[in-house]
Amino acid sequence: MTKPVQARSFDAIAAAYDAHRPSYPPALFDAVEELAGVELAGARVADVGAGTGLGTARLYERGARVTAVEPGDGMAEQFARSLPDVPVVRGDGNSLPLRTGSMDLITYAQSWHWTDPARSVPEARRVLRPGGALALWWNDGDPSVEWLVDQENRMRVFFGVEVPAVPNRRDRFRAALPDGLGFRTRQVAWSRRVPLDAHIANMATHSDFLIGDPAAVRDFFDRERALLADLFPDGQVDEAYLVSLATAHP
Repeated sequence: MTKPVQARSFDAIAAAYDAHRPSYPPALFDAVEELAGVELAGARVADVGAGTGLGTARLYERGARVTAVEPGDGMAEQFARSLPDVPVVRGDGNSLPLRTGSMDLITYAQSWHWTDPARSVPEARRVLRPGGALALWWNDGDPSVEWLVDQENRMRVFFGVEVPAVPNRRDRFRAALPDGLGFRTRQVAWSRRVPLDAHIANMATHSDFLIGDPAAVRDFFDRERALLADLFPDGQVDEAYLVSLATAHP
C-alpha cells in the first residue's frame, strides 16, 4: 500500500472524520504565534492537507486569512460544506498550487508525514515570504495516561508493529522532522470527554484501520468497546491528548 493511496483512504469517510476527529486547543495556536513569530490575526496562512478543516477552522477563528490545500475529493467536498467562507484549492505539499512569496505561514495539521520532504521543504521555501514560517503539529494520545498506552499497545499488536518498552513523548519529532531547519518544538496537553461510541468512531477514521481487513477490524473494535465499557461504565470516555508542535523559518 503506497503512502498516497493510504492518504486518499480518508475520502470515503470524510463526514465521519469531520464528526469524530478531535480538534485542537487554543493553547496550541498561542504557541504557534510565539514560536513562529507570526500573529495569526491578518496573517496569510496556507493550511496544507487541510482535510475537512479541523485545524483550518481554528486558524480562521483567530483571524487568519486562510487558504486550504487538500488533495482528496471527499475531504475537499466536506471541507466546503463545513467552512463555506474559506477557500480550498486542490493540491498537496509536494507541489503547492500557490504563488511564490504569497504566505506568511504554512501549517500542516496532522499531515506533514504524507509529504516527501525532499519536495515539500523547497515548496514551503518558495511559497513563504522572506521571514515566513512553517508550523507542523500532530495530535496523539497522551503517553502519560495508562489506559491510552494500553490501547496504543493493543493497536500495535493488531497491526504487527513492535510494542516499545517505554512510551516516548517525542516519537513524532524524531520520525517526522526534516534535518537542517532549526525547528523549535513544544508539546501542549489537553483533553476532551466523549461518548464511548464516538471514541470508537474516532479510532475507526485512522488510515491503518481504513485499509485493513474489514472483518478483522470489526472484531478489534468489538473487543475494544467491551474493554472500554468496563473501564468507563458511565459510557463517557476521558480522552487525553498531547499535541506535538514544531516551527521553523525555512
